[in-house]
Amino acid sequence: MTTAFDLDGPRFGPASGQAPKQLVVLLHGLGADGNDLISLAPYFAQVLPEAAFVSPHAPFPSDMAPFGRQWFSLQERTPEAMLGGVRMAAPILEGFLDAELETAGLAAARLALIGFSQGTMMSLHVGLRRAAGLGAIVGFSGALLAPELLPGEIKSRPPVLLIHGAADEVVPAEALPAAVAALEANAVPVTQELRPGLGHSIDERGLQLAVAFLKEALAGDPQSSE
Repeated sequence: MTTAFDLDGPRFGPASGQAPKQLVVLLHGLGADGNDLISLAPYFAQVLPEAAFVSPHAPFPSDMAPFGRQWFSLQERTPEAMLGGVRMAAPILEGFLDAELETAGLAAARLALIGFSQGTMMSLHVGLRRAAGLGAIVGFSGALLAPELLPGEIKSRPPVLLIHGAADEVVPAEALPAAVAALEANAVPVTQELRPGLGHSIDERGLQLAVAFLKEALAGDPQSSE
């Protein structure tokens, strides 16, 4: 898929020094950029030494700050506006994922998406609509947009881990059970964790859960893409 945007961002690994056998794409939140999450790569690489990590900068400059990037605008936070935004950004992310898998010579099942906040919204929207199922989706402090559309648009059901802070002041913690209910209703295997006292952030326990989840989801013999 071709787009007018060529996404790129900081990269890490594989720590093994060999050709990648897994690909982990980290999607940052509003107002950050790819440098925000790539710092997590060495942590995950301890159990995924053969994984390549990339954290692309979102395609648009933030329209709410003089710095940072965004996947879509959140100046208007109506469900319709947010859905329109994620749908505009989705083909850009799709093209990036396709290109990265092709370059690495990996099948979609060897790909995991890790999102934070707006990056989680993108991960869930795109990851569940790709015909070739991903290996896993991990979402921190995010939400599932337009859950009512999922039954008619879902194309694959990768395992999903959602982690949310109970004291999140940006994306309300109620987004977690809402997303879980919608995913379960669509037969998506989902694991959830509500972190007591945690705000709009990622804590050590959340990272531990994500590492264990990805280690299991991406285990097994890698398959080359056709």
